[in-house]
Amino acid sequence: MIETLPPAVAQAAMDSGVARKPITDMQAYRESLRARLNPTDAVLASAYEKARAKPKRVVFAEAEEDVVLRAAIAFKEGGYGTPVLVGVDETREMLRQLGVADPNGFELHNSRHSKLVPQMVDHLYAKLQRKGFLRRDVERLVNRDRNIFGALLVALGEADMMVTGLTRPFRQSMIDVMKVIGPKPGHTPFGIHLMVGRNHTVFLADTTVNERPTASQLADIATQTAEVARRMGHEPRVAFMSYSNFGNPQGKWIEHIREAVLELDQRQVAFEYEGEMTPEVALNAAAMKKYPFSRLSGPANVLVMPGLQSANISAKLLRELGGERIIGPLLINMEQPVQIASMSANASELMTLAVLAAAGITG
Repeated sequence: MIETLPPAVAQAAMDSGVARKPITDMQAYRESLRARLNPTDAVLASAYEKARAKPKRVVFAEAEEDVVLRAAIAFKEGGYGTPVLVGVDETREMLRQLGVADPNGFELHNSRHSKLVPQMVDHLYAKLQRKGFLRRDVERLVNRDRNIFGALLVALGEADMMVTGLTRPFRQSMIDVMKVIGPKPGHTPFGIHLMVGRNHTVFLADTTVNERPTASQLADIATQTAEVARRMGHEPRVAFMSYSNFGNPQGKWIEHIREAVLELDQRQVAFEYEGEMTPEVALNAAAMKKYPFSRLSGPANVLVMPGLQSANISAKLLRELGGERIIGPLLINMEQPVQIASMSANASELMTLAVLAAAGITG
């Protein structure tokens, strides 16, 4: 209602001449109203507008999948950019069956007869020849692996970014992509899930990449996730998650969390952070009052998990149990934009990943 009624009243006032201060940009007014509930919604709406303003070429690497084609169709019809499909020749017939009047209007790449294959092999062999790969191994990868082929389209400048993940577990897709596109120099790749409620958003990291992050990696993950939170319109309050609240109970897996907090102390970062703490204390204001020394001014909105098991299980439990909108995983800190969706993602979720990457939300 907050997005619908006030604009309608304002428009009626302007039409009748009652309004003394006409609203010149009604869409911006709607977005400001939406932000009063949850800034994430306003930023998401803005991301779609940014993508339309500067359309990008996005590789959809699994174009033999119905869900992927639906996402690519929606991406193109929404004006967000050009979908670059990696698939077989029959993909055009699949597009026709999905209601596309002109399947030839979609750019389709098939490694069997792509003129880019020799250049791709040269590029990838130069990267892998000292990592145990023969040239024929590289040729096989380029010709047979859709993630390798799609990532090379990005690496060679034929596209701006890539979306994949439906046909393989995240870890396998990540291994494939990393053969072509590595992390940003000096940065730790990691994944974020967003839990978006009506009045709040919680950022959960690292949910996809680092099995047992070091203290330094935890500090990096906290810092980068805080930046993403700010880009999404939130002032970050970071909590390092644990089964322990400030040493109670004690345990041998707590020390690296404490070291991460100390490292942030040394870095003198410009956001609130605290730990180690349980989810109850991090998210419940009443429970937090039992620890008056806590440096958080309110419930945390960035939860840095101690390891991949707890993080990934938590994100997937929240997704399956429902109750809030889940966005992600968002892959952060890659040298070139790549997003790896969950295998259960639908077309809308795939398109959201593509739009957020195209708008620069993921960095």
